[in-house]
Amino acid sequence: MVEAIRLDQVSLWRRTQEEFSYDLKKTILSMLEGKYRQPSRKLILDRINLTVHAGEKIGIIGANGSGKSTLLKVITGILEPTSGQIRVKGEIAPLIELGAGFDGELSVTDNIILYGVMLGFPRQEMKERVASILEFADLTEYSLAPVKALSSGMAARLGFSIATDVEPDILILDEVLSVGDESFKHKCQKRMDRLWGHHTTILVVSHGLDFIQQSCDRAIWLDQGKVRFIGDTDEAIHHYLVSVQENSKLELHNHL
Repeated sequence: MVEAIRLDQVSLWRRTQEEFSYDLKKTILSMLEGKYRQPSRKLILDRINLTVHAGEKIGIIGANGSGKSTLLKVITGILEPTSGQIRVKGEIAPLIELGAGFDGELSVTDNIILYGVMLGFPRQEMKERVASILEFADLTEYSLAPVKALSSGMAARLGFSIATDVEPDILILDEVLSVGDESFKHKCQKRMDRLWGHHTTILVVSHGLDFIQQSCDRAIWLDQGKVRFIGDTDEAIHHYLVSVQENSKLELHNHL
């Protein structure tokens, strides 16, 4: 089988808020006073090994703060790992922070073209897709408006519409299946059903365990930056839920 994504011993350390708050003046003064200490860092991803084959649908589950979204950002290149190797074969469309990559000063139409070109699609092809993308996002009347005039919900609809219209080799989804009102959610689900039936490789982070169970070939359970289990979806969910129950019992016991 053809590998679409491969991670070998990928780790990521992130600076804590304490480190961000340090400035040069404070650092120099603390060093002169002999009080300087290295600001702490936190290990977000811990030696992740992962192979995703072309066409696979992989679900990623875990508690908040377990590193799920960070893992997706490392795979898409938004974040650079501290160590390890990442190999990706094909064009990636990341639906992680919908609308986050738009240029607020440019028009909606120009952003559609720019977004597509950044994903590797020809400019002329993106021009031809503008009308269908605007129609799907219910934003036809905003085609010439600057993106900064859109609400966050509108920008999210636009981001979803572009990324799913171009049908990339690899689609990265982070809790984006609940975008917009009920009518738009229905349209989103129909489009996702179509993508699921294609050869597109999909990685999806979701707290909707039923969705993961029904839609994914395999699942990854992340816990505190570590892969605790990868394999059969039902088994992954079982291990995760058992862990949640055990942690709940422990918390209850500690409060008694």
